[in-house]
Amino acid sequence: MVIRSEFTDLRRAQQALLDEVARHGYSESASFAIRLAVEEALNNAIKHGNAMDPDKRVTICYEVDERCTEVTVIDEGRGFDPKRIPDPTADENIEKPCGRGIMLMRAYMDDVQFLGGGNQVRLVKVNDRHGSRDASD
Repeated sequence: MVIRSEFTDLRRAQQALLDEVARHGYSESASFAIRLAVEEALNNAIKHGNAMDPDKRVTICYEVDERCTEVTVIDEGRGFDPKRIPDPTADENIEKPCGRGIMLMRAYMDDVQFLGGGNQVRLVKVNDRHGSRDASD
């Protein structure tokens, strides 16, 4: 699915994914985690990756089955190095607005990888109703 760099399109893409998650019987906590992490990834792609440029697009690829959901969000930005994002929980960064979305993605998903020079994020969540699965599969 490809969307414009607009927050109204974000909601449509997110809902399509969540409909698939619900159809496959994910627990409430797993569904919440996916919703939160994908919202953060899409917000970051639109705001930071594409710099709110309405001519740039965000691509969302996802696979959902009863055991695992994998989502990749790709923006048209130049990317970034996630290791250079300051820890938002460190005292000196508490009042800084950056890094919280990445922290939330890592906290709620089973696997988070930044690819393609930092303009792609791959998110994996195991459905806790169907046992564990190695997130690297």
